[in-house]
Parts: sequence; structure tokens; C-alpha cells
Amino acid sequence: MEFKAFRILLVFMCSARVCFARKNVLFLMVDDLRPQIEPYSGEHFPSSVSPPMITSNLTALASKSLLLQRAYVQQAVCTPSRASLLTGRRPETTRVHKLETYFRDVGGNFTTIPQHFKQNGYTSVGIGKIFHPGVASGYDDPLSWSEPYFHGVLNHEGKTRMWRAVPENDLKSKPLRDRQITDKAIRKLRDLAPNVLSGDNNFFLAVGFHKPHEPFVFPESFLDYYPEELINLPSNRYAPRKMPEVAWSKFSGLREYGDMAAANASGEIGTTLPDSLVKELRRAYYCAVTWIDSLVGEILIELETLGLSDNTIISFIGDHGYHLGEHGEWGKRNNFELSTHAPMMIRIPGLTDAGVQSDQLVEFVDLFPTIVEAAGLDTVLQCPEDSSDIELCHEGMSMLPLIENPKVPIKTASFSQAKSPYPGYGRYMGYTMRTVRYRYTEWPIFRDDPYYITRWDATLAGVELYDHDDDPDENFNRAHDKAYQCIREDLSKRLRSGWRNAVVVQPE
Repeated sequence: MEFKAFRILLVFMCSARVCFARKNVLFLMVDDLRPQIEPYSGEHFPSSVSPPMITSNLTALASKSLLLQRAYVQQAVCTPSRASLLTGRRPETTRVHKLETYFRDVGGNFTTIPQHFKQNGYTSVGIGKIFHPGVASGYDDPLSWSEPYFHGVLNHEGKTRMWRAVPENDLKSKPLRDRQITDKAIRKLRDLAPNVLSGDNNFFLAVGFHKPHEPFVFPESFLDYYPEELINLPSNRYAPRKMPEVAWSKFSGLREYGDMAAANASGEIGTTLPDSLVKELRRAYYCAVTWIDSLVGEILIELETLGLSDNTIISFIGDHGYHLGEHGEWGKRNNFELSTHAPMMIRIPGLTDAGVQSDQLVEFVDLFPTIVEAAGLDTVLQCPEDSSDIELCHEGMSMLPLIENPKVPIKTASFSQAKSPYPGYGRYMGYTMRTVRYRYTEWPIFRDDPYYITRWDATLAGVELYDHDDDPDENFNRAHDKAYQCIREDLSKRLRSGWRNAVVVQPE
């Protein structure tokens, strides 16, 4: 089928019961989720967890979705990543590089995904963690929503321990926050269903889960999924050889927890936690992931029960990846594969029912144009070089061609970045490019607010080159190896030429 004709089908897709011009959107997001969950497997997933994480509901969703096996965020920190993917613009445009920055204050009055659906007549509802809460989003970006925002109440969490398995009896009167978010989402679907089924309205419902973000807190019963004796250590527990210090994320937040401080979790390069504690934390993370999977399953069952599945796009993403002791790292805030690589799947009724898997490179800025087109709204144009005064545009590209041709690339590289958090290196920004084979990173001087200037003409604080064919765990920095000098020169040119020159033009 020609792609132009394929696109036309999206606007007039009919279910078994009724023909709809537009589709609803259920937008699901999980915090700090690695892509090493059940639906994902194979050569593109180094440092696999052991035992595999159990996510049966996401596996079922993936079987009816476009599963993007190689999706990369634009910055592996909560606020920058969410601001980027929700506006469809890269951190250099949003100017959001840290937790406290609100994109409308520093970047521009950019239209977000939920705001765009609201402006097109949808009821736009936000529940849980979609934008980073508080000042970082102007308190959940009110322009994006049709109704008051819902967060839920924080229960059973504190700074004494990095993880906690909460006894079931303690959850009856004080449910965990993600439990509250799930119950609210189910109630909201029930409220929305009558108007949707009568053809009076469409919805954009965004549901954001806080876990498995630390502290790893979950119902005690989920420990049964992962017996202690089955938990293994990561295979690469130390920083890559010849890694520049500027690339390191110290993750000082680890020491905020009493048990981590007691274990002398300094976060310094070349250090690691005791084996028993590493296993303990990995097990707790797995349990939190499986618990969130169960909550996602409840929402998907309710969507089906209400008769909304045939006309609802389901988008599922993590906001970035997460280290579980690999390289001695805990968390994200860096440019390594395990931080920038995150899960992404999109179910489009009538088009992905049989399941489509693609290992082509995609980016989280691609989500905006993809969901808009899949829902039947007019195409949003790609941004020009300077879009600071343009409210509606994006800096990605539609991933819909991958449904028809999952093996044909839509871009030759993905681009991410990280502001160096390592002490003494706060003035550097790491720009990284992931190609099919390589990850290449340069660390130039960067002047943040109010300048936002990258000094490409100055001496770099570090260069990294990882060859994923030989080193999928990124343990050996080849940037200074003579055998890789020609490759480094080529990758440097491609990195500096930017994302626009990595786009593969699709046929009309």
C-alpha cells in the first residue's frame, strides 16, 4: 500500500460497531522504566536484568502495538525529558536542562500534546505524573488540561530506606499513590464513556505512574515474583575504561536514604555497593515494575469493558531509562545507553492489531506528530530552525511509516544530551548521537540560563565512542583508539550537523 493511501485510512477507520472520524487517546507514562521488560528482547538490549522482569499486561499490549525497540529520549532527566516529548521539541529549544525549569518561562509558549488535543475539541484529562510536578511545569501546565489535575496522596514513603515492601493490611486505609492514580483513571474512563460512545466527544486521558522511581515502594505480595536466590548482579559494575570524568553521574540522591548513607554509597567513580545490597535493590526495582504492570492491566481491562478499545489509541512510554548498578551507576542523568534508551509502544486499532515490531531508530520527539496523525487530526508541521515564537510545531517525525515498513529507517541517528552533573564539570553539556552501530558523545563548554550558548570552538572536556557491535554494554571508550580515528571524525561531523541531517525523506 502506498503511504499516502495508508494515511487516509487513519482518518476513516471503522470498528465493528460504529465508524469514527477521530480516535481517543490513552496516554500512559511510567517513571524510570528500563526497556528490559518482557516485550523487549534481543541484541539491542545489553545488561539484561536477571531474572527477567514479569510484565504480562505490557506483553499483551505490545502484541497489538507498534513496538519501538530502539526509542531514545532527548535528555535522561525527568523534567527535561517530559518537557521535550510533550512539546515535541528538543532540549536546545525548550531550554530545559534541569528539574526546576518550566519550558514556558525559558523556551516559549509551546503547544503540548494534551493541549493540542484540547484545542481540537477533546476532553483533556491529566492524572498522576505527566509533567514533572510543581514549579517545573507551572504546576502541571494548566493550559494542557480541560479539568483540575489529580495527583493522589503520598503514603508509606520516606528517606529512611531506598525500598519498602508494604504489608497488604497497611494499604487498606492508606493506598499507595499509584493505586490511587489507577482508581482515579478507571473512574474517569467510566465518566467519559457515555459521551464517547454517543459520538458527542473524544478524550485524551494521560495517566502517569510514579514507580519504579526510587524509593522502590510496592505491595509486599509482589516479592513472591522474585525469589532472592534468583537475583543476579550486573555483569559490568564499574565505569567504562578511558571514560572521561565529565561523563559520570554521581547520583548524590542515593545518600539521601538512610540505608544508602549507612552503606557508604558515595557515588564516586570506581565505587560500587556491597553485593547483597545491589541484589536487594535490583529485586525491589523488579517488584515495583511488576506492580505497575498490574495497574496498567486494570486500566486496559476497564477500557475494554467499557467498549472503548476499538476507538482508542494507547501510547505507552517510560520517561527515560535507569541504571541498576551497571557501571556502578544508580539512576540516570547521563548519556549511556541504559539511561537514554526507554520503552515505547503505540496501539492503533485497526492498524497494529497483529503487532508490529521495529528496531529502527526513533526518538521521543517523534511521539507528538505520530499520535496526532494516528488520531485523525491535521498534520502538525515540523519546526524551522528558530521556532521560539511558533506555538505549534515539532522537531521529530511521524513514526507511522514503520507500521507498513518496520524495517525501513526513518532516520539514521538519534540525538540526546546531558548536562554534566559530576563535581567540577557543571559547565559542560554532553551531546550524544546513537547510530545503528555506535554511540558517540562530545562534551563542549555550555553556558546555561540566561545565555544558552554551546562553545563548540573551545576545547572539549571529553569524547566518547562506544562500538555496540563489539561492546554492547559500553564498557570501552574507543574515542582515542587509532583504529577508530576515521570513524570518530565521521561521527563528529554527523553529530555537529544535527538531527535535521539525519532524517530519511519518505516517498510521497
